[in-house]
Amino acid sequence: MAMHFIFSDTVVLLFDFWSVHSPAGMALSVLVLLLLAVLYEGIKVGKAKLLHQVLVNLPTSISQQTIAETDGDSAGSDSSPVGRTHHRWYLCHFGQSLIHVIQVVIGYFIMLAVMSYNTWIFLGVVLGSAVGYYLAYPLLSTA
Repeated sequence: MAMHFIFSDTVVLLFDFWSVHSPAGMALSVLVLLLLAVLYEGIKVGKAKLLHQVLVNLPTSISQQTIAETDGDSAGSDSSPVGRTHHRWYLCHFGQSLIHVIQVVIGYFIMLAVMSYNTWIFLGVVLGSAVGYYLAYPLLSTA
């Protein structure tokens, strides 16, 4: 295996069954990795936006529910507003953890594909990251 970037239309990517031996196969592989890079950027933005929404909405509801808990008699019951808020927080945290795992797996797949040292694959990943950034980051500023 070459330890420098090469222009070639033959490469094995990630798995033995993803073996490219033609220019058309290389173009399709570059397109797939480009889309994976766009997806990676989209997940990154989605995860940040979800975390922002949780942090904006959660402190207000916790402070209001803590006041309601101190005024009420059912402070220890599971059906209290604080109990529901904590349950909702754990579900949201679990969902964010799953999204993070998906992001890490896609990131490692992209990294391993680039480590094939194929210049076409590298350029596809770079272009996909640029397109993903261009398309996804304006979504952060929208409310």
